[in-house]
Amino acid sequence: MTSLPYERYRDQVAAQLESLRATLDGADLSVTVPTCPDWTLDRLVRHTGGAVRWVELHVRTRATEHIPDARVPGFDGPEGGGVAALDAWLAESAEMFDATLRGADADTPVWSWAGEATAGFWARRMTHEVAIHRADAAIAVGAPYEVAPDVAADAIDEWLDIVRFVQLAKADPRAAELVGEGRTLGLHAVDAGVEWLITLGPDGVAWARGGAGADVVLRGPLTEVLLAFYRRRGLDSGRVEVRGDRGLLEFWLARASFG
Repeated sequence: MTSLPYERYRDQVAAQLESLRATLDGADLSVTVPTCPDWTLDRLVRHTGGAVRWVELHVRTRATEHIPDARVPGFDGPEGGGVAALDAWLAESAEMFDATLRGADADTPVWSWAGEATAGFWARRMTHEVAIHRADAAIAVGAPYEVAPDVAADAIDEWLDIVRFVQLAKADPRAAELVGEGRTLGLHAVDAGVEWLITLGPDGVAWARGGAGADVVLRGPLTEVLLAFYRRRGLDSGRVEVRGDRGLLEFWLARASFG
């Protein structure tokens, strides 16, 4: 499994939460989040901070089974208080998470819903969970969004790993449709020189770095390819370009979205 060093993930969870807090400065928490239209900005932030605290408890206690949300201290966030209260709660969540990750290492056993039950899995998962929800918040308030190239590329790697896991585990019927006779999708980050090749074979999804000869290619700046791949921006945003069989890319995007 492609991944970054454990310490890089630890640093990035803290950095992403700090950037999320900055995005909230002066924001209207009642606005609808366009990329999560059932949520307000307030709900998005509480979901993100609650997820951080939920994972922190699993790692800190070396959990061997799923811990319900109701058992996570501070999971729902503060009652009232507006942006200032949410900011303080996120800051506390970040401090707790960082301290817990420093007390573990990548191979520390911890329950997870995936095939890899380690603290390293959760460090990686929360790096990208927070990074993508930070994008949701930035889009909601009209703020700029950027993410480090190594983190953006790893977010794509990780999602491809998750799609494959969900497919093998038969955890979502949409993933079962991601099969074919070798149809291929390419991703091309033109500013970072990074490409991916995704193949829909009879047994499901396979992927590798590289993108030569794909039936359809999604290309653009790495951050914008990431956002389109995660369905945070539309294919017609003007920030990315689709070359080839657009229908195949739309087929993928409609079936590779879980959670």
